[in-house]
Amino acid sequence: MPEAIPKLLIVEDDLDVAEMLSAYFRVQGYEVLSVSRGEDGVRACQTTHQDLIILDIHLPDIDGYEVARRVRGNRRTNKIPIIFLTEMSEQSDRLQGLELGADDYITKPFDVQELRLRIRNALRRANQDTLTNPVTGLSEGPLVDERLNDCLHEENWTMLIASLENLETYRETYGFVASDDVMRAVSLMVQNAVKESGCEHDFLGHLSPTDFVLITGQEKIIPLQEHIRSRLEQSLEYFYPIKNRTFTPGNRLKFKLGVLNSSEGVYASLDELKLSLLHKKK
Repeated sequence: MPEAIPKLLIVEDDLDVAEMLSAYFRVQGYEVLSVSRGEDGVRACQTTHQDLIILDIHLPDIDGYEVARRVRGNRRTNKIPIIFLTEMSEQSDRLQGLELGADDYITKPFDVQELRLRIRNALRRANQDTLTNPVTGLSEGPLVDERLNDCLHEENWTMLIASLENLETYRETYGFVASDDVMRAVSLMVQNAVKESGCEHDFLGHLSPTDFVLITGQEKIIPLQEHIRSRLEQSLEYFYPIKNRTFTPGNRLKFKLGVLNSSEGVYASLDELKLSLLHKKK
């Protein structure tokens, strides 16, 4: 059975940008519908199936925020991934869009290849129902929640949280493709450390896109923690160009590690367990 053609809705009032995106993504194998007004975008979502929305914030009638509110507020459309187009200088646009449930954002002027990768990742997340991370391939979402929930009813478990800090700053400087490469490389280093120092029944997944959680036996946690710390501390500098390895404006990539043991208390809910784990980062 042939694979369904992904359908993109572009809501953009700049006709040159809209025509460029429409032409490019049709060549990439997408079915594209382009509209220039927010009301038309909402109507298109409600009357035809769309797999993803590319949504400009500044539209001539209602703005992109209102479009997103209506899309997220409708039971039929609330799962459609949304990628916001924002102005380079307007960080508040990005934050407000993410608060409304946007899956991603990209700033103008943008690299169309970068947008293509962001669309690919968003569609993968939607198609996989957030069971695995589209960049690292590790479990996330419901699969991780299920395993953590099991721990609420078990004894003698130990968890390690490994958090990659300042990836957003790195992405803004070096681009989306480079930040994905960092996450893939870090994921492989953590996985290799688990293979070399852990047990076959260890569980590794994402607590968030930049937070890894490892569930293992108490006797393995110290060697695993040191193995992962050693691997990562030796490698983070190499993600920067040679000229920037001694100095890069802004916050540099770094790792925080923390350990949570079952002996530290009883957790009444999954959310309480997650919060305790996140507080262990240092």
